[in-house]
Amino acid sequence: MIDPITAQKIKDAADIVEVVSDYVNLSRRGANYMGLCPFHNERTPSFSVNRRKNFCYCFSCKKGGSPVNFVMEKEGLSYHDALLHLARKYGIEVQERELTDEERAEQSEREAMLVANEWAMLKMCKDIFDTQEGRDIGLSYLYGRGVTEEAVRKFNLGYALDKGSALTSAAKSAGYDINILKSLGLVGTSKEGREYDRFRGRVIFPIINSAGKVIAFGGRDLKGGMAKYINSPESNVYKKSNELYGIYQARADIVREDKCYLVEGYLDVIGMWQSGMRNTVASSGTALTDGQIALIHRFTENITLIYDGDAAGIKASLRGIDMLLNHKMKVKVLLLPDGDDPDSFARKHTSEEFRKYVAEHETDIIRFKAQVLLADIKKDPQKRIEAVNSVVQSIAHIADPVSRDVYIQECASILGIQEDTIAKSVARVRGTLVEKWKQDRIKREFPITSESAQTANPAHPSGNGGNMPAGISENTHPLKPLSKIAYSSPMLPLEKVVIEYCLKYGFLELCTIVNDDNSETSVSVLDFVSEELEADNQSFSVNIFDRIFRLLKDMKEEYAVAYEHFSQKLDESLDRQRKEGIEKIAASDLSVIEIERAEKKLENELESKRAEDLIEFSKDYPGRQLASHEDGEVRYVVTELIRERHQLSHIYMRDNNYVERDEDRLSQLVPRAMTEWKNELLNLRLKELFSRFHEISGKGDTEEESKLMMEMNAIMRLRSQVAKDIGDRILSPRSKTIR
Repeated sequence: MIDPITAQKIKDAADIVEVVSDYVNLSRRGANYMGLCPFHNERTPSFSVNRRKNFCYCFSCKKGGSPVNFVMEKEGLSYHDALLHLARKYGIEVQERELTDEERAEQSEREAMLVANEWAMLKMCKDIFDTQEGRDIGLSYLYGRGVTEEAVRKFNLGYALDKGSALTSAAKSAGYDINILKSLGLVGTSKEGREYDRFRGRVIFPIINSAGKVIAFGGRDLKGGMAKYINSPESNVYKKSNELYGIYQARADIVREDKCYLVEGYLDVIGMWQSGMRNTVASSGTALTDGQIALIHRFTENITLIYDGDAAGIKASLRGIDMLLNHKMKVKVLLLPDGDDPDSFARKHTSEEFRKYVAEHETDIIRFKAQVLLADIKKDPQKRIEAVNSVVQSIAHIADPVSRDVYIQECASILGIQEDTIAKSVARVRGTLVEKWKQDRIKREFPITSESAQTANPAHPSGNGGNMPAGISENTHPLKPLSKIAYSSPMLPLEKVVIEYCLKYGFLELCTIVNDDNSETSVSVLDFVSEELEADNQSFSVNIFDRIFRLLKDMKEEYAVAYEHFSQKLDESLDRQRKEGIEKIAASDLSVIEIERAEKKLENELESKRAEDLIEFSKDYPGRQLASHEDGEVRYVVTELIRERHQLSHIYMRDNNYVERDEDRLSQLVPRAMTEWKNELLNLRLKELFSRFHEISGKGDTEEESKLMMEMNAIMRLRSQVAKDIGDRILSPRSKTIR
């Protein structure tokens, strides 16, 4: 567990430009940096990074956030592990306190599994070097296969002692839950009920995910048994279809090379790594899956499939082509010479020789598929039809229309079919695919459930004798993307505007209230909204908005301390600039009057800069803090709310006229937003009363009709008075900050 002070130290040290630059090539564009989004494929940069806000955001796929959130998204890490990742990057020492027995007992099964796997890996790594059996059997086998000691240590290879239950006994002695080890497949139970080590007598290949967590093991038999390899079963920490062997060791090189080589086995990866081809991963003998493709796509869109040069390898290369193209991957195939696999070929050649062979022999996947199928056609018309349809199907999965046209031309030539015929077939299949993808997306994003039907109609607000309704009932359904929240209730977009103002401008001064004695009371945006809600017994109906609002109110003292610290640092910086400016003016050839003017201009510029910097600090502070909050839902919504609106000009000019920024018009915008929210609450109540009145009208219940009429009249009067109640206050708008 990381203590709060250290966690805040890590957040403060993490620079968003430095963090993102580990994955993306950024270019300066005005006050921001731009680059290709690391979360999806694109040709035009839409990923914006703002150092001042310490925030990044993709305007296309909507991903980004603070340094912590970016690392969580990019590396697939938990909040805790993302903090550790950043701590390592910035050299911050983290001394996690030991958990108590009670806390250890409360650890999730997943955490317990990861801890047990890590322990097992370290033990088997130690045993291969530190025991006679490990050296004589395990290391001897690996050295005989050309694996170096450096590679053994890099990939954490190990050996499971062939002593029946050596690992089981050691685990019990170390205090690990044997049931956890059984669920991980490390320990088995015989028919007689005896516990034994499943991997005993085998060389061990740990499978480590992209976040560096040990999730499974592969064990190579050395005694000629029936099962050459055994693997960990799937568990809460291991889904075989979502993982790739070597991804942890290869990910940085994949990003640097912007390319990934895919091979079949553990030793293929290690052999390639030893030859310098370190951007290599393995599917571990399984057919490539959507999950594995998505994992590779996180780091690059370029992939080369490397296969043995035999018939099986050629057929294998055709599997999963459409899935790869569906993920917008750029795919090539490399067939090795007969008799070679990636491991043996890598050991025979230097890195330069291997790369040269790749450059000369790798083939585009569509062209390769057409050539392979053509070779298998012979004179069979049915096979020819199947080949053409198969190629058409693959081309239809390509998103880029220019690429589709090029492939249509080439494949028409290879297959001996008219280009127009293939083009029409591709268009037909493409249309079917696009329609299917649309339907799948609709089903995925807008599921029809009883819950959806309920949230389509807002809960009825409760009246209280004509006063402002207390608010609609609390929304407890799981958070949806903000772009879809508005479809659940007419109240939600109105609340979103208010919480957005609170988040972006909460600590800015909204107005000053002139009291009866002509004294002035300064009111911040956050204070104004809070007072309005309390006065009307009103609250946010959306749970996440209400939580964010409470977090903002709780942040006041923390903000005040941070504001004073920033103000002191700013004054020190401005004093240095003032001193340097005055010295420069004094050293000039200006007259006394010109010197006075220059010094006055300098002072005005510094005062203006101080005021602007304090405003910017106050605007950015809430978002910077909550975008790194430990609550994932808070991080997600805050990231959506604080992302910069697209600006045509950073100097706020339109047709040569000055355009006011939102913060210059807060005294108009915030009260208006509150008024619209309150009006809608009253409208909802009024609709409910009208509906009820029509139900009972003409049924003889005159007393109930009279009560409803009185309440409706009261609400209509109140509705017309809401705006006036706000306008009666004497507002003096300013752009100041509240400390």
